Amino acid sequence: MGVLRQETGPEEAGLDAEALDRLDRHFAHEVDEGRLPGFLVSVARGGRVAHLTAYGRRDVAAGLPVESDTLWRIYSMTKPVTTVAALILVEEGLLSPDDPVGRHLPAFAEPRVYVGGSGDGVRTRPAAGPLLVRHLMTHTAGLTFPFYHAHPVDGLYREAGLDSSGAPGTDLAGTVDVYARLPLQFDPGTQWNYSVASNVLGRIVEVVSGQPLDVFLAGRILGPLGMTDTGFHVSGEQAGRLAELYGETAGPGGGPHGLEPVAGPPLHGRPRFLSAGGGLVASAHDMHRFMELLRRRGELDGVRLLAPRTVDLMTRNQLPGGADLRAFGSRPAHDDPGNEGVGFGLGVSVVVDPSRTRDPSTLGTYGWAGVATTVFWVDPGRDLTVQFYTQVRPRSAPTAFGDLKRLVHEAVTG
Repeated sequence: MGVLRQETGPEEAGLDAEALDRLDRHFAHEVDEGRLPGFLVSVARGGRVAHLTAYGRRDVAAGLPVESDTLWRIYSMTKPVTTVAALILVEEGLLSPDDPVGRHLPAFAEPRVYVGGSGDGVRTRPAAGPLLVRHLMTHTAGLTFPFYHAHPVDGLYREAGLDSSGAPGTDLAGTVDVYARLPLQFDPGTQWNYSVASNVLGRIVEVVSGQPLDVFLAGRILGPLGMTDTGFHVSGEQAGRLAELYGETAGPGGGPHGLEPVAGPPLHGRPRFLSAGGGLVASAHDMHRFMELLRRRGELDGVRLLAPRTVDLMTRNQLPGGADLRAFGSRPAHDDPGNEGVGFGLGVSVVVDPSRTRDPSTLGTYGWAGVATTVFWVDPGRDLTVQFYTQVRPRSAPTAFGDLKRLVHEAVTG
């Protein structure tokens, strides 16, 4: 077990200690007002942690505090880890971003696109081109999520029993087979739609490597990086450090009012469905190690997992014509003002135009977030890495990320 520790003072790292105090006070107020149970935030420059704060409770009812070794459900922050796994196989010549998905998963060999209708009357047509591995990495595959309620195809996902993105009673292979039987929302490569694509990518990792996803991640990424607290389930020793998961209760006007514990994915014992898009639990120490791997362009403490050019490719906007998500996206992403000025690389978002982003950003900053209000980003221009954790599934888009970006931006002086 590794524990994240502060390694230098803010001033030595070119950070304003008073501004960082404002950041802490802001989120402490959110905790004290009952809008968050607790939080952990760290800010590092040049790989050295210059600010680290843990505040509030990881379990409110039990009175257990957030500590630096608390374990968090990182949900969609799993996606960049899965992408790194696939890129390892790319470098070994076993996989290519331009491979048709059907080469590795025959059920996707002849993808079809939704045209109209519902139930037994659904009409489809052949896709205009093949579904490629790169479309999975960039969320331009035409896949979707069942919880959007924005397009007839996400309704077909719900009808297929995919309410939680996993097919009930089956594993990753079985779930991906269900996806393959459903039509795409659009022709691959023509729009951006955040989706279950990372689960398909994780299944490709299994097929190409010949190993279950958790075994491959442990042997090729987590173990080599010393990420010993990251996995798809927690051990008996780890269980006491796992933060409780909360959801927002509705107030009189339908907005958030308070917090209540909610059920999350099963974590005590290896789950049958290894969600490559959202199944990992991790500590701040471990995710700091993962951020450092990316910041250092594929190498950490003498261990190289990826070539620098591969990380450069991963963290560069891959949308056609350099478009941002708002210009290239489909609903619901298309209507999200937070997507303006932000493109997408391989498994991570990338800032392409800081002048148009909703929150303060710098060119080339990349990262991703999780549905339980967790986020990380790497700012190469300022040699800065940031991570934030709590465990709240919000009723609507969280405001914490925008506040965090603004407060960190104000703290950078050098």
